[in-house]
Amino acid sequence: MSKLQEFLDERLGLDEARALLKKKKVPVHKQSVWYYWGGITLICFIVQLFTGILLLVYYRPGAEAFESVRQITYEINFGWLIRSAHSWSSTLFLASAFIHMFSVYFMKAYRRPREFGWWTGMLLLFLGMAFGFSGYLLPMDDLAFFATKVGLAMADIIPVVGPFIGNLLRGGLDVGPLTVQRFFALHVVVLPLLFLPLLGFHLFLVQKHGNAVPESEEAKPKELRESIPFFPNFLIKDLAMWLITLNVLAMLASCFPWQLGQAADPLSPAPMGIHPEWYFMAPFQLLKVVGKYVPGTFGEVLGMGSFTIGLFLWL
Repeated sequence: MSKLQEFLDERLGLDEARALLKKKKVPVHKQSVWYYWGGITLICFIVQLFTGILLLVYYRPGAEAFESVRQITYEINFGWLIRSAHSWSSTLFLASAFIHMFSVYFMKAYRRPREFGWWTGMLLLFLGMAFGFSGYLLPMDDLAFFATKVGLAMADIIPVVGPFIGNLLRGGLDVGPLTVQRFFALHVVVLPLLFLPLLGFHLFLVQKHGNAVPESEEAKPKELRESIPFFPNFLIKDLAMWLITLNVLAMLASCFPWQLGQAADPLSPAPMGIHPEWYFMAPFQLLKVVGKYVPGTFGEVLGMGSFTIGLFLWL
């Protein structure tokens, strides 16, 4: 083992990595629980990555999209479980990402020198929402079809670039097989190529600058601040949170399997109460509220413009 360690150290520089792990400390205080949400978000993404690869084996984009998902759900052994785990991990990923974002904000971890950590984290959240939006259509059932139409209609009224984005995603006048192919390419090729390097850069920044502490801890002298080594103390706790997350995901996927509706029919009326997924409900509800007082196209542009300005201010 000592010879193997010497062999690897000489060629890979593992001794430097061990020194870095021993040096890294994690603050301990009343708000330390919020440090785990970044890791929870990461494990949910890893689950999506592996389950998505398994779904790719049987999924067929385009005109056969619904039939392939029906086969995965009802005919392939454990296909329903893989699909359900993929869908539930998507929901948990975005929920934990929002919790992580607000914890970073309220702990003021966006301040100097962590500005790039905040910006890259926000971009990862936007890409995660794009993952959710592009993947939602792929089963091509009635709910996915009409919810995507609502989402693209919201995109159309974004000032200046909205109509271009909507037409580019649809690939025609309406949502159809060509839209599914474009969403599939976006979901499995374009977004991962953008997400993975950005994720690596974000994790590098977290390691470089360490964990931020709340203002109550900043007021204490450095010698009075408590901390624990990242390796192995914090890492073990982080892995325990991963295990809890996987257990919650397994229970949700097995006890509440993701449903598949009827095949999409563009000629049928939209289901009652159709709306986008929960992470797009803020602009959807804002449009409804503004539309009551300022009806017409101007109200739609005003609503989306206000939301876009607020988003840039938050960023």
